[in-house]
Amino acid sequence: MSDSKATSLAGPETNASFGVMSAHDLGLYILMVLIWGTSWIAMTFQIEIVPPIITGIYRFGIATLAMMVWAFVAKAPMRFPWRIHLRFLLLGMFIFSTNFVLFYYAASYMASGLMAVIFSLASLINIVLSAFILGIRPTPIAALGSLMGFVGIALIFWPEMTASTAHEHILTGLALGLAGTLSFCIGNMVAASNQKINLPLISSNAWGMLYGTLWMILVALVSDTPFLIEWTWTYWGATIWLAIVASVIAFAGYLTLLKNIGAARASYATVLFPIVALILSTLFEGYQWTWLGLIGLAAILGGNILVMRGKKS
Repeated sequence: MSDSKATSLAGPETNASFGVMSAHDLGLYILMVLIWGTSWIAMTFQIEIVPPIITGIYRFGIATLAMMVWAFVAKAPMRFPWRIHLRFLLLGMFIFSTNFVLFYYAASYMASGLMAVIFSLASLINIVLSAFILGIRPTPIAALGSLMGFVGIALIFWPEMTASTAHEHILTGLALGLAGTLSFCIGNMVAASNQKINLPLISSNAWGMLYGTLWMILVALVSDTPFLIEWTWTYWGATIWLAIVASVIAFAGYLTLLKNIGAARASYATVLFPIVALILSTLFEGYQWTWLGLIGLAAILGGNILVMRGKKS
């Protein structure tokens, strides 16, 4: 490939990655971090009465309707062969259902900010899955970042794990959160595979949310889970926020950022939103900071940054 051709192909990404963000992009970036940072505490408003899987059905049922309307307005293609629908089904099972339901269960055992911290391990777990499943060896920087992230989680949860009164609960919550993050990462691999064959993102997410909702309905029926409804402003306010704002609107904003500033800088939002979530946990849930927790958070954030730099290199 000639130098001029290489420059023309790399130009937009280079400018997006290292150029100065416009005021519009900066404002949108901050908005995305705040939306995702607040989504975790919103989940705690939904766990009192309604079973987690039923809440998941309500949340993604609403999100599916919104995504279908978006796909219609955007004139996104919606007809695909059955083999492609199998891909959409896997996407829905891992990203738009199982992942969130497991975190709803985890919300009963830990502060919402800690759930966000666990979820921030997604980029680190992706490195491990890519190595074992796809045979993609991580760069030394990315490997170091992954190690830092897992050490950071251990440091954050160590004080609570050593407390006899909270030992079993925090371990259960940690296991549920890690399982939810693993589900999301497996879904990420499905999404990456879909992108390689150029499946439209809007179409993929619309069908994925539909199949994820249908999957949760099936599981709820098989497990004989009661379809309860909590008629409170708090519950439905949180549901609408998570379904429309944190799912559909945030997705639209993130797609805009990917186009305007590039994937490299857009992905750093995953480093920032756990900080917002932990601040909210401190203010509204009484989360108690420890020195080990602060060191662990720094290790996780630093590990994420190293993983992203390792990917770019």
